[in-house]
Formats: sequence, C-alpha cells, structure tokens
Amino acid sequence: MASLAIVERAYRGAVEVAYFDALFLGIEIHRQLGLDLLLRGEAVTYAVDAPAPAPLLVGKRLVDTLDAPRADLLRLRDLGVGIRVEREDLAALGLSEDRLIDGVECVAAGEFAAHWPDYDRIFFL
Repeated sequence: MASLAIVERAYRGAVEVAYFDALFLGIEIHRQLGLDLLLRGEAVTYAVDAPAPAPLLVGKRLVDTLDAPRADLLRLRDLGVGIRVEREDLAALGLSEDRLIDGVECVAAGEFAAHWPDYDRIFFL
C-alpha cells in the first residue's frame, strides 16, 4: 500500500523553497514509501499548465529564487505518482479542468476521502 499526501496551502515564500518545500518532500516520500498526491485549496494552482514565474527586479536586485512547484509536480507525475485536484477549488479560483497539466485527475470535493482507507499512511504537507 502507498501513502497519500494532501497539500492545501500554496506557495509560502522563497525562503521555504530555498531549503525544502512540500513537493520536494513528496519526491522523497515516494522514493521510500510510494505516494499519491491530492491538491486542495490554493495548491490546485500547482497543477495548472502555465509558464514559470518570471524573476522580479526589486531595485537593482534580481530575485530569481521564486518557487517552481510545477517542475516538482511534473517530476512526481513522471515518477508514477497519482495526482488529483479538487474540482471545486479549481472553480473557486476561476480555473477549469482543461487548464490542468497532462496526467492530473480532477475529483469532486470530498470524493477522494472515501479512498483514504486504501492508504497505509496519510501526510498533510
């Protein structure tokens, strides 16, 4: 049996990413235990097909340490991780299913909870 990781909170700052973010942790969990991923809340934006954020120029300093969660999400997908997003959270942000990256499944809010007993462990990242 695999593990399930649930991510609800989106990007929390470049400092977090400089050390270890939730999706990078997901890669390691998958390596050791197997993993499926459920994105809820603002984290559903990780699965939207969009370009990476451009670096910001703040005064004379270029800030290029912005999070790139899609890159980690694509890596998880390519490693065989099942990725799901909650449809209602996409809609609440004005997004539709046709904007999702390939391989991401859309589920109704709460629907996936019926599958939680199928997992050995559940992580909230």
